[in-house]
Amino acid sequence: MKALWAAAFIACAGMASAQQVSNAPGATIRGLDKVTGALVDMTLSTGEAKMVGRLQVSLGQCRYPTDNPAGNAYAWLEIYDAVERQMVFSGWMVASAPALNPLDHPRYDVWVLRCSTE
Repeated sequence: MKALWAAAFIACAGMASAQQVSNAPGATIRGLDKVTGALVDMTLSTGEAKMVGRLQVSLGQCRYPTDNPAGNAYAWLEIYDAVERQMVFSGWMVASAPALNPLDHPRYDVWVLRCSTE
């Protein structure tokens, strides 16, 4: 798995060197409660945190190709489980490949959909 993540990071770094990458002021994140099937979409500003069930999702950054704002966004997320009182995820999630570095939680899934450009 670490080798796969390293390959993805190199691919993203390659994307950054091949084209201009912009920092977005925020991102749209989707959360899924796997028990109830409830989906929630939320827009987070950089530095903002919101709850998905018992998970606190914080957005560090969101980056996207300058020439394609709806394209391959990737976001730095930190996800804290309020019940377990521990960090359950900290890292980059890629919108076009959410399974590349997923949140591993028994009840919730969280992934990035796109960067907010406004």
